[in-house]
Amino acid sequence: MTAVTDDRSPATAPPHTRAEDVAGVLVGTWLASFGLFLLHSTSAVTGGTAGLALLLSYALPVPFGVLFVVVNLPFSALAVRARGWAFTLRSLVAVLAVSLLAPLHATAMPQLTVSPVYAVLFGDLAAGLGILVLFRHRASLGGFGVLALLLQERRGWRAGYVQMALDVAVVVASLAVVPLPVAALSAAGAVVLNLVLSMNHRPGRYRA
Repeated sequence: MTAVTDDRSPATAPPHTRAEDVAGVLVGTWLASFGLFLLHSTSAVTGGTAGLALLLSYALPVPFGVLFVVVNLPFSALAVRARGWAFTLRSLVAVLAVSLLAPLHATAMPQLTVSPVYAVLFGDLAAGLGILVLFRHRASLGGFGVLALLLQERRGWRAGYVQMALDVAVVVASLAVVPLPVAALSAAGAVVLNLVLSMNHRPGRYRA
């Protein structure tokens, strides 16, 4: 039996329906928030504005969810200019959803005990998959993701590699707050997250 292939390019593929977009944003934010919950449980960080918010939550007496929203606000103007209001509003909804879901995981699993290595690597994998789902439904978690998508579309640079470079700065900054072994583990996890994006979100293969 000959396999059936779909040769349609991303430009001619039918768009997602509104119901699919809603479901995609819910799935993406759920995965991403669970990944960030695992990272927070081990005092680890990751890249992007999520990692920056995690880092600030360890240094300041402010919940992660609040910091995540505040850190992303300056990027909203860039998102409107670069991607339009529809993308920006979806991204703002995604950021708010992650901010609300992150503490929900902690409430649902108050006694969760996970190996730090497993928590960081699986946490970044889950977060990467969540971000990928959001990209596929024309949304993001704001911040560095918006800039990465913009450079991918205008320069042809892979979003995962762009975000990986920006993530290095966040992980290096974490050395001021977390021990070196945790920072090193966080760096490995950030690589996992961005490999998920670079291998599955390429120019010409699938446009957000």
